[in-house]
Amino acid sequence: MTATKTQNRYTRLSGLEPLVITPELGFVNVGERTNVTGSAKFKRLIAEDDYEAAVEVALQQVENGAQIIDVNMDEGLLDSEQAMTTFLNMIAGEPDIARVPVMVDSSKWSVIEAGLKCIQGKGVVNSISLKEGEEQFLEQARKVRLYGAAVIVMAFDETGQADNAERMLECLSRAHGLLTEKVGFPSEDIIFDPNIFPVATGMDEHNNYSVEFINASRELKKQFPECHISGGVSNMSFSFRGNNPVREAMHSVFLYHATKAGMDMGIVNAGQLAVYDDIDAELRELVEDVVLNRRDDATERLLEAADKYKGEGQKQEKDEAWREKPVAERLNYSLVKGIDKYVVDDTEEARQQFETSLEVIEGPLMDGMNHVGDLFGAGKMFLPQVVKSARVMKKAVAHLIPYLEAEKKVGEKKGKVLMATVKGDVHDIGKNIVGVVLACNGFDVHDLGVMVPTEKILDEAKKEDVDLVGLSGLITPSLDEMVSVAEAMQKRGMNLPLLIGGATTSRAHTALRIDQAYDAPVCWVKDASRAVDVVRKLASKTHRKDYAEKIALDYEDYRERQASKKKRKTHGLPAPASR
Repeated sequence: MTATKTQNRYTRLSGLEPLVITPELGFVNVGERTNVTGSAKFKRLIAEDDYEAAVEVALQQVENGAQIIDVNMDEGLLDSEQAMTTFLNMIAGEPDIARVPVMVDSSKWSVIEAGLKCIQGKGVVNSISLKEGEEQFLEQARKVRLYGAAVIVMAFDETGQADNAERMLECLSRAHGLLTEKVGFPSEDIIFDPNIFPVATGMDEHNNYSVEFINASRELKKQFPECHISGGVSNMSFSFRGNNPVREAMHSVFLYHATKAGMDMGIVNAGQLAVYDDIDAELRELVEDVVLNRRDDATERLLEAADKYKGEGQKQEKDEAWREKPVAERLNYSLVKGIDKYVVDDTEEARQQFETSLEVIEGPLMDGMNHVGDLFGAGKMFLPQVVKSARVMKKAVAHLIPYLEAEKKVGEKKGKVLMATVKGDVHDIGKNIVGVVLACNGFDVHDLGVMVPTEKILDEAKKEDVDLVGLSGLITPSLDEMVSVAEAMQKRGMNLPLLIGGATTSRAHTALRIDQAYDAPVCWVKDASRAVDVVRKLASKTHRKDYAEKIALDYEDYRERQASKKKRKTHGLPAPASR
């Protein structure tokens, strides 16, 4: 009897045309390119107010097979509500785009609600979760129901983001019960997002993320057959950003296995999905080893082959001719290539050439890390390679620690740095690398971990009597959270320098938003290799004032130039060239 009832309970969405999601429809493609966090081109067009060209991006997605388009305007320097409203109103007047349903995507409820007021037909909200507790979850769910939309629920609750199948099931089962029993949501209007995390990051604890998603999908589909399972597919290949052929192969292999397990919807670039059977056999096997976590060396093997599929075909040095080079060049090579075999011997040889061990760290080792940072920033190194570089650096420094201890000056005062990944963000690879580099340079690092609330950051800074506070984050909502931390520090009358770092952070956002919220020094740190110099100057009573004034003047100059550009643009004049 139950089976008969469920046969006709299909999800029904619509733009100008209906989209009924039946089992025969197969996998539903949600176009990801109308998302400022997923497309650099779309982000630039929206930032430049070129909405007409941005509408073309949406059209391309639909033409390439997107059955729903995901629209996200979460960027720290945008008026997200205004951008969402403007864009949705424009695509509503384009029948070729408006025929498909819209997924209103934001981490801010106010932006989601602004989007829901604009869309015609029945769309999808991406997303709500139990992160802030049941009361807020139910309040938002009732509003989604009132607007007549379907809803994506993230596997996130009060204790954090689920990263294994058991926790994913726990979060989403609880959410399903609340939605159906307390809000009256039909199961077919509920879409689960169990969380797709990056794999092949170089960190062993991340290796099973795709397997956990696949296992959770299989069990969710058994328990809730009328619901759908979705996710942001490009998240899983983040480690290989800059190498599209490998990323596309990873997406295809992941979807091949995830869809078999029950995933029936996903946010993907509809025009760039490789056909599973068309993937080079060797590459497919390497990628499947990573996605299914079939062997311990899967990440390393894929890394070794990655350049070949990128088309650059960099020659690998099979011999060890590099061992004949001067020691500084050998250390640089070891750091960039992630080779730890000789690093202790080379570090000791370098130590014999310098007066102090610290000079080895600040000289050849930091030169190597700077090179790593530049290559990663240019997309020429991948995340797992950077993690390996950090481990090589750590091994080199471990050899120097006894000598560093012996060379310490009596009564020498260390700087103490508090570090935290802000609330709502679970990413900490970059922060951990910064911590290693700072500790290597004699700083006392007090790391609070991830998902740290503002009050805890401020309380611990006072309790530990630190010299600086460092905030880290990878996802776009972290930018707003960092502004909130700065405002809270200002409210408490604190005067500690505030350091800002992470993939989504920038000089622009720091100057325009964070620096404006806090009177004490604020400094954006581009990457781990630059952290030492910044921290040394801001922790120093002698140098802090001059360095802080220099940063403040730079940010003020940036704000003035941005204001001038905006003024000229408003009056139809050409903007001056950026310095």
